[in-house]
Amino acid sequence: MYNLNILLLVPILTLAGIMFVKDARNARVVAAIGMSVQLVLVFVLLYMYLAERNAGNMEEVLFYQDITWYESLKISYTIGVDGIAVGLIVLTGIVIFAGVFASWLMKDLVKEFFFWLILLATGVFGFFISLDLFIMFVFFELAVIPMYLLIGIWGTGPKEYSAMKLTLMLMGASAILLVGILGIYFNSAPDGGAMTFNIIEISKVNIPIAAQRFFFPMVFIGFGVISALFPFHTWSPDGHASAPTAVSMLHAGVLMKLGGYGVLKVAIYLLPEAAGEMATFFLIFVAIGVIYGALSAVMQRDLKYINAYSSVSHVGLILFGLLMLTKTALDGAVLQMISHGLITALFFALIGMIYGRTHTRMVNEMRGLMKVMPFLSVAYVIAGLASLGLPGLSGFVAELAIFVGAFSHPEPFYRVITVIAVSSIVVAAVYILRVVAKMLMEGVKDESYNDLTDARWHEKLSVISLLLFIAAIGLAPLWLSDMIMSSLEPIIMRLN
Repeated sequence: MYNLNILLLVPILTLAGIMFVKDARNARVVAAIGMSVQLVLVFVLLYMYLAERNAGNMEEVLFYQDITWYESLKISYTIGVDGIAVGLIVLTGIVIFAGVFASWLMKDLVKEFFFWLILLATGVFGFFISLDLFIMFVFFELAVIPMYLLIGIWGTGPKEYSAMKLTLMLMGASAILLVGILGIYFNSAPDGGAMTFNIIEISKVNIPIAAQRFFFPMVFIGFGVISALFPFHTWSPDGHASAPTAVSMLHAGVLMKLGGYGVLKVAIYLLPEAAGEMATFFLIFVAIGVIYGALSAVMQRDLKYINAYSSVSHVGLILFGLLMLTKTALDGAVLQMISHGLITALFFALIGMIYGRTHTRMVNEMRGLMKVMPFLSVAYVIAGLASLGLPGLSGFVAELAIFVGAFSHPEPFYRVITVIAVSSIVVAAVYILRVVAKMLMEGVKDESYNDLTDARWHEKLSVISLLLFIAAIGLAPLWLSDMIMSSLEPIIMRLN
C-alpha cells in the first residue's frame, strides 16, 4: 500500500533542510538530494499503481485516504490517485528534478530561491493527489503564489510588471474558481443529504442542470486562465519571458497543466451536462488561442517569447481535446499535458543555458551554435522536432490522438474547427525550423563565439532526463495511454 503523504513529506523535509543550511552550496545539495528522492518515489508510485491495475484492482482511485479536517463544513483531507493523476505526478517529479540541476549556478539568494521553487512543487503534488475540492483549491493557491516572488526577485527584464500581471490574473481567476467550487458544494446534495467537497461523492449525484449551467463557466474559466485560455492568456508570455530558467520550466511544464487537469476532473466530470451544452461555445475561443499562439510565435525574435507563445498554442490543444468530449480526444489531451510538459521544460532549460553563454535571447544575434555547443544544439533540434510532432517522440502520439478523436466527432462544426486547429502544426514548423536554421546552422557569428563552452555535467543531467522521457513516451506510448484510458471510463460514463 503506497502512502501518498510521502509525496508531500519529502518536499517539506527538503524545505526544512534548506532553511537550516548555512551556505548556497549546501542549499543546492539539499535541494538536489530531496528532489532526487522525490523522483524515485514518483516512479515507485507509478510501478505500484500499474501493479495494482495488473492485479485486477479496478477501483476508480487507488491509495485512498480520508481524514476529516473541518466536520461542520464537511471538509476532509481526502487523497487518492487515478492513472491521470499518476501520469502528471511523474511529470512533476521529472521537471522539478531537472529544474534543480538547471539552476545549479544560481548565485543570488540561492537558499531562498530553492525554498520557493520547491514550495511551488509541493503545491503541485498536493493538487494532483487531492480528492476534496477545498483542499485541492488550497494546494492550487500554494502552487500559484510563489510565482510572484520567483519572478519578481529572480527574474529578468520587466520582472516586477510580469510578476504582478501574472499574480493579478491568476488571483482573479482563483476568485471565480472559488465561487464555482462553492456552487458545486452547495448543490452536492440535491436530494437532501449532507453536502460535501469530496469529488468521488459528488460524482455519484446529479447536480441540477440550472446550477451546472451557472457554475460550469466559472470553473472552466477559473482553471482555463492558468492554461492560457484566450483571451485571458496575456499574462503567460510576459511571465515566461521574465522568469528564471527553472521557474519557466515549472511554469510551462507543470503549472499550466493544473488548468487542464482541473477542467477534466472538476468542470467536465462533475458538471457533465453543462459541459456537453457549452463545449461548442468555449471551443471557439480555444481554437482562436491555438492559432493565435502559433502565429504570434512566428512574429517573435526572442527565444523565450517564441516558446511562450508556442506554449499558448500547444496548451490550447489540451483544452481543445478536452472540449471534444470523446474518449480518444480526452486521452490525447492528457497525453498532451504530459508530453508538452516535458518538451516545453526542455525548451526553457536549453534557452536558459544558451542565454547564460551568449547573453542574448534574440535569434538574429546568434549564429553557428551547432559548431561551438553541439550537445545543447542537438538537444534543441530534438525538442523542436518533438514539438512539431515527429513520429517516435511524445508530441506525435499526443497530438495525433487529439486530432483523430476530434475529427471523429459526428457534427460537421467539430470537424471544421479541427481542420483549423490542425493548421497550427504547419505554423509551428515555420517558427521552429527558422530558429534552428538561423541560430544553429549558419556560420559562426564571430571569433568570440569560439570561446563558448558546451553543457556542464549538471546541465547535461537536466537535459538528458527530459530527453529520455520524451523518447520513451514516443516509442512506447501504449502503457501510458492505457493507464489514462482506464481512468477516463468514469468520466465518459458521466458524459453519456
